[in-house]
Amino acid sequence: MTISAASRVLVLDGHPDAGSLCGSLAAIAAEAAEARGAAVKTLHLSALAFDPNLAGGYRTRQEHEPDLVMFLDALRWCDTLILVHPMWWGAAPAKLKGLIDRTFLPGIAFAYEGDGHFPKKLFEGRTSRVLITTDTPGWYLWFGYRNGWLNVLRRQILDFVGLKVTHMKTIGPIRGATPTMIDGFKAAARKLVS
Repeated sequence: MTISAASRVLVLDGHPDAGSLCGSLAAIAAEAAEARGAAVKTLHLSALAFDPNLAGGYRTRQEHEPDLVMFLDALRWCDTLILVHPMWWGAAPAKLKGLIDRTFLPGIAFAYEGDGHFPKKLFEGRTSRVLITTDTPGWYLWFGYRNGWLNVLRRQILDFVGLKVTHMKTIGPIRGATPTMIDGFKAAARKLVS
């Protein structure tokens, strides 16, 4: 699916620090989507106030804080989610994982029906595009770690709830990046909408 004037795009800056490179890249992606005529909503993880701990697991339902309700409303509204986040210790930052834990719940993001082992995907019909910043070279993410987080994010989280991944890219290394490299990172953010 191409981002077009008929598209509704949610851009999630998944970095817990408001002044991050991820925030700048998310803004570039949002601007590129708007330039194509899409309706765009942007959310910054750093600005969302919620308890990231799913304390009771699936046994008890925690009341959603207003920012989680807002996130879910925006996710239901969009037809494309653009997620930009850093990779820390081989995965997402804890607050981003907490956002997923607290909102991608049974009855909200997926539902088991009957005796089936595979759930109904309640966000079916939407797509997702992901840009991940990292200091680990892409070749080593594959060779050394077998793209662990990328596989989890794609298969066990986004695809699991119906947010079909149409684009996933890592960029880096961020540490020591030259201005030319940063220009390349910005180009990668713009490509999220093409």
